[in-house]
Amino acid sequence: MSPTPIVPRPEQANSEFAKLFAQKEKETVFEAGSLVTGKVVRLTPDFVVVDVGLKAEGQIAIAEFADANGNLMVQEGDTVEVLLENIENEEGMIVLSKERADAFKAWDTLVKIQEEDAIVEGLVIGKVKGGLSVDVGVKAFLPGSQIDVRPVRNLDKYMGKKLRFKILKLNKRRGNIVLSRKSVLEVERENIKDSVLKNLKEGVVLDGVVKNITDYGAFVDLGGIDGLLHVTDMSWGHLGHPSELFEVGADIQVVVLKYDETTGRVSLGYKQLQADPWSEVEGKYPVGSRVSGKITSLADYGVFVALGGGVEGLIHVSELTWSKKIKHPSQVVTVGQTIEAIVLDIDTTNRRIALGAKQLKANPWDVLEQKCPVGAKIQGTVRNITDFGIFVDAGVEIDGMIHISDIAWNPTFKHPSELYKKGDVIEAVVLNIDREAERFSLGIKQLTPQE
Repeated sequence: MSPTPIVPRPEQANSEFAKLFAQKEKETVFEAGSLVTGKVVRLTPDFVVVDVGLKAEGQIAIAEFADANGNLMVQEGDTVEVLLENIENEEGMIVLSKERADAFKAWDTLVKIQEEDAIVEGLVIGKVKGGLSVDVGVKAFLPGSQIDVRPVRNLDKYMGKKLRFKILKLNKRRGNIVLSRKSVLEVERENIKDSVLKNLKEGVVLDGVVKNITDYGAFVDLGGIDGLLHVTDMSWGHLGHPSELFEVGADIQVVVLKYDETTGRVSLGYKQLQADPWSEVEGKYPVGSRVSGKITSLADYGVFVALGGGVEGLIHVSELTWSKKIKHPSQVVTVGQTIEAIVLDIDTTNRRIALGAKQLKANPWDVLEQKCPVGAKIQGTVRNITDFGIFVDAGVEIDGMIHISDIAWNPTFKHPSELYKKGDVIEAVVLNIDREAERFSLGIKQLTPQE
């Protein structure tokens, strides 16, 4: 574009100003689209008035001189660099722009940074399709695949942050810039990796990021080197799955348990950074003491109860209840339920605490012998009927059984259901109480003399 000469208006031809202006014109060539330096001569509520040495002053919207918080960053007398957009518009005014001048200079800076393969700092200002929008003096695009060395699921955590980038692509004519933070991180990781390898030895505490979670543990990125944190080294207490404690992307501190230089394998620990709660178990939970805890998991053989501080106890299925023969603990308790128990035994060597829940209740066999002694007549409700007899609830937590042979002296029925149904209230005689075999035997025919 050829320079557009500035011609003084006719009414100024003989003025002193015209002479000075003509002299200035000889010294400086002004061209639309060029950067010029001017002086702030006046501030108004809406505009900043700038004198760039032309025949008229230019106005720039005051918003172009405000920071992100709306604070004005210029005052009268300041020298500013602006872009000369139009020497004279339809209204005879000079058109200037501070924002476009900043962008113009930014592009030159960015081109130089790309040529030198240097780093540029930018502020993440928004989410766009496929990635993030970054302010590096002008708006640039950061693809999702270039945000980190690992896949990123949550973009919100980058909003408003200043980060470092490499320029992947730059097209000034199209106003297109593509950035990569991943490239910067990869270089940093290599430097960190060398540092980590030099200091990698047993007992060293390192910062890491959970990279992947499996059934048997979690892989932790230590900075270019991955270590395995086994599930048994995550918590002093019982842990069903690593995902109960960690999630991918979490920042954690770990200690190196073992490093094999030959294979490059690193074994890590997490629970080792915390005091071993089992060192105080015997004093905190003496045998015979009453404890309370939350049920964390159920197994066929019993219930795991969290007592606090990573210590868990086990209530064996046989210690849950006195009277009910249960196939699985889920028949009487649920995960998350708070339960009270008695400490039955402590094995600190194997880190086991045996608990009992039924011991907090009276033994129903004791109650049974007191309320229903052998030979006593009782009244109860039929709970179940089988081929071999009738089960009766006598109100003592233990069901009594009337064998088919003890229903009548001279039976004329083929099945007990011909005589009784569930819910019937009947009378019977206590025939026998066997604690060891857990049998409570009743009889009906014994209520009448043998015919």
